[in-house]
Amino acid sequence: MVKRIPVYEPVLGPEVRANVLECIDTNWISSRGAFIERFEAEFAKLTGVPHAASVSNGTVALHLAMLALGIGAGDEVIVPTFTYIASVNAIRYEGATPVFVDSLEDSWQLDPADVERKITPRTRAIMVVHLYGQPADMPRLAEIARRHDLRLIEDCAEAFGSLIGERHVGTWGDVSTYSFFGNKTVTTGEGGMVVSLDPAIDARVRKLKGQGLAGTREYWHDEIGYNYRMTNICAAIGLGQLSMADQFMARKRDIAARYRDGLAGAPVRFFWEMPGTTSSYWMNCIAVDDAESRDALRHHLAAAGIETRPAFYPAHTMPMYSAYAAGEYPVAVRLASAGLNLPSSPALTDEDVDIVISAIRQHYGR
Repeated sequence: MVKRIPVYEPVLGPEVRANVLECIDTNWISSRGAFIERFEAEFAKLTGVPHAASVSNGTVALHLAMLALGIGAGDEVIVPTFTYIASVNAIRYEGATPVFVDSLEDSWQLDPADVERKITPRTRAIMVVHLYGQPADMPRLAEIARRHDLRLIEDCAEAFGSLIGERHVGTWGDVSTYSFFGNKTVTTGEGGMVVSLDPAIDARVRKLKGQGLAGTREYWHDEIGYNYRMTNICAAIGLGQLSMADQFMARKRDIAARYRDGLAGAPVRFFWEMPGTTSSYWMNCIAVDDAESRDALRHHLAAAGIETRPAFYPAHTMPMYSAYAAGEYPVAVRLASAGLNLPSSPALTDEDVDIVISAIRQHYGR
């Protein structure tokens, strides 16, 4: 029987189990409970931000970021086309216009030069996505935002633990967001976090995620809000996950190094950890020649019991966003069509990684 190797699976552990059982035993299972504040506080401490507000998923975290910055109809938000669709959807939720930019070949991140070319009088913000865990060039992007008086949003959904120098991603923007979906480095099943250096933004996020409650009297709401709150059970899972975060990060770096060493000389390309940065290696990604050769490799790996995922389609190729395309995005299109996500869970054994490497080399006759 062929061993199945999934592209990702969470590692939970005994602390997660104990925390969840405490929620059940005490009946604190909804959006109130001690684990919520504890999870927020520990997440803020680990990532170096003063304010962290838990939410129900990463997409609503992005929506709240847009709302907290007052971005809406008539505004333009610069965003990479090579990203998961949630980044762009959040821009459209409030009627703002996505302005797509291309990516860099070496890092797979948005191209700062293209960002600067796309700024217009209507531009209100730059949404940076740290794709697959590699930090974007935040020093340069922050300087561009300051010079043009633009808001800066960091989508860190895939980048928990990623660093620029000793500084975590998510600490450069006006507001930043994380996802804790089941395939993320730290998971709560479903969940997210909105972080900020600004207490006013944090207060705004907390009000909006809790149905617009005024806070001056019970059940008095003075504006339209949303039910975007995290449950105590999800926070309990998250807190247990944070206790294993260093272990996860170390293992993921080991896996990345093993792939790179094992596939040296094979006709595949990795994105590179740029100088002065530390990638979380949320996903180990390779690119081959084109979509046809990518799909042939995927078929070969699937027959060997190895699950893979294609890279994200560029957002400007989606039916609802094609009208926003302006010009060409050659690097993003090339990476998306040829990109492939390899198994990347910290649950992988060295044997699992070696099986993947062997199958890829076998496919290429090497």
